[in-house]
Amino acid sequence: MPLSSPMPQNLPSRWSLIAVTAFFLAGASHAQPATAPKPAEPAAQPPAPAAKTPDINPATTPVDRKDDWWKQRQAALNERIKQGAEKGDIGILFIGDSITQGWEGAGKEVWQKQYAVRNAVNLGIGGDRTQHVLWRLDHGNLDGLDKPSSGSPPALAVLMIGTNNVHDTKPEQTAEGVAAIVGKLRERLPSMKILVLAIFPREAKPGELRKKNEKVNERIALLADNNTVFFRDISPAFLEKDGTLPKEIMPDELHLSPKGYQVWAEAIEADVKTLLKEP
Repeated sequence: MPLSSPMPQNLPSRWSLIAVTAFFLAGASHAQPATAPKPAEPAAQPPAPAAKTPDINPATTPVDRKDDWWKQRQAALNERIKQGAEKGDIGILFIGDSITQGWEGAGKEVWQKQYAVRNAVNLGIGGDRTQHVLWRLDHGNLDGLDKPSSGSPPALAVLMIGTNNVHDTKPEQTAEGVAAIVGKLRERLPSMKILVLAIFPREAKPGELRKKNEKVNERIALLADNNTVFFRDISPAFLEKDGTLPKEIMPDELHLSPKGYQVWAEAIEADVKTLLKEP
């Protein structure tokens, strides 16, 4: 019996099928040559963090003010400094804001008795912050005082500044501003002693503003080396025992009355005498 039925004539033989298949495979290999697989692209790296911009402390950045009256006072102060650079006739520099400028108003009588005779010059300008004082020191308020044509450089600076920074400046920033002023004074007048006063109390009762200024005072007390720079906190002289700020001392809870200026003068007199080497 035959092993298989005869293959129908209309079907291709097994070898024909193999040949056809081989032909198409060969043709495909010529049409689409094989290529090596593309290497995987490296994974995207996260962008490098942007360099952090250092915080700018406004209290240490010198800046002027645009008020005409401020410019006029600055110019007037510089004229007095020019005289001091020529004659060497300045003994003390009082540096500050409206509280210092007030020696020309409510404190005028005390000034005449205590400081006019010591050739003191008032470098206070109302509304100034530490940054304004820094600008002024770089723009005429100290020029030529280190080597006057005759006479002597100022022997003492009394500095009280910072209360106007309190509203929008951190205590540590304000303290840095005070430190920058002290550094500038030491650089420009190396023979001069510097008496740094704590920022005076404000507000009838201890409140947020007074507490912020007290934090400044804690920091600026550290500026004292008791050789060139000295620190004095005379706040208790203005206050009642319970911390109340009397109206008779500061009628508006910020600026001194005539009695307040008398208290200020008495509170620093011992230091002034010592630093001026008076008998």
